[in-house]
Amino acid sequence: MTKKVLIVGVGDGLSASLARIFRVNGFLVGLVSRNMKNIESLGSEVNGKLFQCDVSNSSNVENLFLDIDERFGALDLVVFNPSKRAPGAITDLSVDEVKNALDITCLAGFLVAQQAAKRMIKRGSGAIFFTGATASVKGFPESSVFAMGKFGLRGLAQSLARELHPKNIHIGHIIIDGSIARFTGTEEENPKIHLNPDEIAKSYLQLFFQDKSTWSWELELRPWLENF
Repeated sequence: MTKKVLIVGVGDGLSASLARIFRVNGFLVGLVSRNMKNIESLGSEVNGKLFQCDVSNSSNVENLFLDIDERFGALDLVVFNPSKRAPGAITDLSVDEVKNALDITCLAGFLVAQQAAKRMIKRGSGAIFFTGATASVKGFPESSVFAMGKFGLRGLAQSLARELHPKNIHIGHIIIDGSIARFTGTEEENPKIHLNPDEIAKSYLQLFFQDKSTWSWELELRPWLENF
């Protein structure tokens, strides 16, 4: 039976690479974005099913998954990518901006995972992957909001792995420790401090196909010249 992946928070970088590699490997691909214009071209390229949703809103997420049930069917993998930064000194940050950033980076991950888990538990299988960042494990000056959101998302993933692995639902948290840039030309023509999104996507695919006797709940990816 053909497997189905839902990629939440789709843009031109990693999300597009994920859509392409899963499609090439025989998956049906669903794409979720706030703005349908952002995913129309990629949707055509991968013959994907397109969904519009603000995943920081609980009612919207509930309706999204009802729409998926009807138009796309049972999901084998859900990948959660959204995040939002609110940089600045602690004394200058707007509470409203902070709340919005946390809603998108962390709360939305919970909302999507909750709806996916309800369906996967009932079916007895599935996988949910969360995209992390350097900020998932390291808080930098004037980046407290991003650190809060990514630390929270990592905590969610770790807790869900312990809760859902015994139910045959694979939880993965992938720390992208560095900046992402699409590579062109020869290696010498590209900065060696960036991660190639196409190569990152291969790790998501490998994680999905892990045997359950060796399930990883977390991967950490960084370019070979990145400082730890």
